[in-house]
Amino acid sequence: MNDVDRKSIPASEVGHLARAVLDAVGQVVVGKRESLELVLAGILAGGHVLLEDLPGLGKTLTARSFAQALGLDFRRLQFTPDLLPADVTGSFLYDQRSGDFSFRAGPLFTNLLLADEINRTPPKTQSALLEAMQEKQVSVEGVTYRLDEPFHVLATANPIEYEGTYPLPEAQLDRFLLRVSFGYPQREEEWDVLRRRMARRREEAEIKPVVDAATLRAMQAALEDVVVEDSVGRYIVDLTAATREHPSVLVGASPRGSLALLLLSRVRAVFAGRDYVVPEDVKEVAAPALAHRITLRPEMWLRRVDPSFVVGEVLEQTPAPASGALPSYAAGRPGR
Repeated sequence: MNDVDRKSIPASEVGHLARAVLDAVGQVVVGKRESLELVLAGILAGGHVLLEDLPGLGKTLTARSFAQALGLDFRRLQFTPDLLPADVTGSFLYDQRSGDFSFRAGPLFTNLLLADEINRTPPKTQSALLEAMQEKQVSVEGVTYRLDEPFHVLATANPIEYEGTYPLPEAQLDRFLLRVSFGYPQREEEWDVLRRRMARRREEAEIKPVVDAATLRAMQAALEDVVVEDSVGRYIVDLTAATREHPSVLVGASPRGSLALLLLSRVRAVFAGRDYVVPEDVKEVAAPALAHRITLRPEMWLRRVDPSFVVGEVLEQTPAPASGALPSYAAGRPGR
């Protein structure tokens, strides 16, 4: 995308479009605005989202609704123990008419992939997603195929049923920009779900596109203009480094965690109508961005300590900056 395209949508317009998308999805997914904002933040930040929650709480519905509202090509792939890597990426098939092998693209070739119950498939199949999630490309039989942008993976995982599951390794968890949970709805919200179902008189809920794929790419590019002042950037690094030094942690968040905080805090700033990041933006996304990247010491699991609790302690112990200086990387930029 060239400079003209990048400047075609200002940060303020990104916030307006994002709210319109959230309003559209909120017509179907009831009462989960905060969680929906996190999912959209992950998409706008160019990353992938892990939806980890109990069955029946709207994870699949959320993915389909965002695909409709964002005008994206959508595919759902049910991960099972017998799923093979070729079932994800695609494979070469022999064409009798041409006498040669031709590539048949798998469900990975889409804009928004719902990897449903990703922890129910063996690690070999899970790893088929790694290259696509990181490099936006797929290699099959020594041939590399680029994925069309935008490309995002929304994966669901059940956190309580461990029988017949394969926990995601740390390397793959680290590829997800953030982890989101929905939780049970309030009683009034659950009644609202039933009321809306009766009103539309059918099971499926259709959402009209608010934007399209090209507009989404322009929204993502516009986030590069959101300013992050040096002290806020150092605050992000301090938070991530503090997870590695916490006494309850065996392995802390990697530098990819710092990058996730940076990208997501930019989106939070745009949601708030700003073109600059403040420490509060970082605090709001710290737990979703860092908790799944932390490996606790074995004795902490026996005490039922949650990684999110560790992130909360890190936030309390790390002083937040108060500075209005311009970022050093923006020195000399026009208009700054």
